Amino acid sequence: MRNLTLSLTMLATTAMTAPAFAEAHLPIVDEPLELTIHMHWPRAQGYGPGGDTSTLYPVEEVAREKTNIHLVDRTSGRNTKDNNEAMNLLLATGDLPDIVGGNRIQQPVNQYGPEGAFVPLNDLVDEHAPNIKKFWEDNPGLKEAISAYDGNYYYIPYLPDGKYGRAWFIRQDWLDKLGLEQPDNVDELYEVLVAFRDQDPNGNGQKDEVPYFARDWEEVLRLMTLWDARTSGSDTYHDFYVTEEGKIAHPYAQEAYRDAMANLAKWYEEGLIDAEIFTRGSSSRDFLLGENLGGLTHDWFASTSGYNSALEGKIDGFNFIPFLPPKSAAGVRMEEHRRIPIKPDGWAITFANEHPEETIKYFDYWFSEEGSLLANFGVEGKTWDMIDGEPVYKDEVLNSDTPVNSQMYLEGAQIYRGYPQDYRYEWQWTAQAARDGIELYDSEDLLVDQFLGVAFNKDEQEVYDRYWPSIQTYMLERQQAWILGSGDIEADWDSYIATLEKMGYDKVIEVMNTAYNRQYG
Repeated sequence: MRNLTLSLTMLATTAMTAPAFAEAHLPIVDEPLELTIHMHWPRAQGYGPGGDTSTLYPVEEVAREKTNIHLVDRTSGRNTKDNNEAMNLLLATGDLPDIVGGNRIQQPVNQYGPEGAFVPLNDLVDEHAPNIKKFWEDNPGLKEAISAYDGNYYYIPYLPDGKYGRAWFIRQDWLDKLGLEQPDNVDELYEVLVAFRDQDPNGNGQKDEVPYFARDWEEVLRLMTLWDARTSGSDTYHDFYVTEEGKIAHPYAQEAYRDAMANLAKWYEEGLIDAEIFTRGSSSRDFLLGENLGGLTHDWFASTSGYNSALEGKIDGFNFIPFLPPKSAAGVRMEEHRRIPIKPDGWAITFANEHPEETIKYFDYWFSEEGSLLANFGVEGKTWDMIDGEPVYKDEVLNSDTPVNSQMYLEGAQIYRGYPQDYRYEWQWTAQAARDGIELYDSEDLLVDQFLGVAFNKDEQEVYDRYWPSIQTYMLERQQAWILGSGDIEADWDSYIATLEKMGYDKVIEVMNTAYNRQYG
């Protein structure tokens, strides 16, 4: 049996999902009660396995038995994977189901909730949802983060668990072959990447190594943190961030970004960064590691650590391991990416719902100990067993060719309902090298504060919608052009900033800060 003993360090990271849950009063209703639901998320368009609403999730079958609440699919936009389009289609009908759930519902729910489309949950939770209420008490600040501009909150979010998501990974076997140490700072990293480029660490006699690569092109931007710039303030790429002065700003309008981008463009020109970083796509990790070409990346702990076992016997001595973020030019060691404690995903109660008390009690069930285990691990006895007080996946789940998270999606676990994620779910299928890396990262003060978003009033939303999309498009266009060598950011900087101002950047920052101060005080 796998060793599931968690260190004290790891237990600290899972504290958010280990409250003393209040007992749920079950069943919620004496006779079965059907509630309709719109559930649209990346993996499924509809409330059923893979979007197949003719079949119930195994998790839903148990939830029905326990609560007597039966969710019935009524998802709009089943022919599109664009959640915004699906939500717009739903709202345009004016005929809302009882529950609206899924991916990135916060913005439309907070926009239309104060106008009457969704039910405020503050009083309902206080009076009928003891588990959710206790969660807010144990995790101050999160309720404020999901609140609309009127001070009410209108949805129960999906609440991720754990600290670290992505990490820096390096070919330790290449370092060993070249007699190099793991780079401790940005200058040493440069020397390592040059050595990967020039000294044939894969031993095939060709200069074909790709020193730095990334399957998500945005991850190349993380290199800019090594020159003390920021690339995002949350787990969403290109997001705003909170400055040390407590103000909202955007990383791509700061002088640190200018200086970091100049260095990033230099590294790209010198061949230290994958020449196909913007076009290779999500298969780059599989290809470049599988072909013994890739040297360093920034990617998820759990999935990236699996390549050591996947390529064992195929590449002699292959050893791709996490290492501490190199210190920046200013001597700062930081990991910009982290698991955000609260997502814009989850579910809400619409004005059409004639059973809001029963519905909030149903939402509360997923925060009880029993419901949380069901939402995280699937059906007890089917996918997992309780062993010595710990939920342990069955061997057939852990040893399947299908990733554990993909298996859980089909079970109805780990889907985008409102529930508290339990990091023990992921820890079990995280390779030992990644576990060691997580504990290594946890030994240093690496994490930075996160921007949890703001809720606009109508006027603020209009300003944001009018200016921000075109501003961000311009930022990203210039960003890629500079990296690829079209233009010089240092020479272009003044005109770039002037263009941002003409496009309304200052207006966007103003409404962002107004909303932020109102929401968080």
